[in-house]
Amino acid sequence: MPLHIYEGITGKLLLTSLKPSRLKGKEILSILKRIIALIRSRFKRSAIIFRGDSHFESPEVMEWIDTQKKLLFVTGLTTNAVLEKRIQAVVDSVKKQYETKGEIVRQYYSFHYQAGSWSKPMRVVAKIEMNDKSNKPNVRFIVTNAMNARANKLYEQVYSARGNAELFIKDHKLYLKSDRTSCNRFEANQFRLFLHSAAYVLIHSLQNSVLRATEFANATMQTIQLKLLKIGARVKELKTRVKIEFSSSFTHQTIFRNACSIFDCLRC
Repeated sequence: MPLHIYEGITGKLLLTSLKPSRLKGKEILSILKRIIALIRSRFKRSAIIFRGDSHFESPEVMEWIDTQKKLLFVTGLTTNAVLEKRIQAVVDSVKKQYETKGEIVRQYYSFHYQAGSWSKPMRVVAKIEMNDKSNKPNVRFIVTNAMNARANKLYEQVYSARGNAELFIKDHKLYLKSDRTSCNRFEANQFRLFLHSAAYVLIHSLQNSVLRATEFANATMQTIQLKLLKIGARVKELKTRVKIEFSSSFTHQTIFRNACSIFDCLRC
């Protein structure tokens, strides 16, 4: 189960994980309890948000989280006829606005709903959107125990941000090749994974701290590797120093020079 933990823009600790398709509600809860206990041992006063797609929508998970202090959940919710009926008036309103304006229309609608397997009603947020790419409104549902958060913020900044975590995992696994653990011993594979993770931290720090005002601010790690790190150079060994010469036609030489200037600060 790949796991990503990071500090969100709100200062809260956000927990994102990917679940193998065979896991059921009780199994998810068993894993979740161990993860939460580990986090709580170090961050006793932090608010933790558990989020995931509709595969994580489980009565066992929701009910346990709802009994814990400073622990919230936001998961996708599979649509059904009852949910669609509850938001029909909003869907009709979005259709009329789109026909009138001819541009993207997006609305959020929050209400309480109780499925047959739930012990009590939960807060559901519906996102209804219509644009020129669809002939009918696109409807998505999430369920949560966060009662005070605004519906649009809850969906856009908390739930939809799952995609960012998945991109982080993609960088780590695909571009930095962290899945290359072909050694015979577990310790060797673990060490290889450690090296990949160290490379991830270095490139991530480079992008966020040094390249944040450049065209590479939102680039993939592969782009940074190919255009800034894996570049040709001529190395000359002199008596008192080693001289590295780059091509005068190097496209990103200004950015590279500015990035290297950080080492001048480290020497001081």
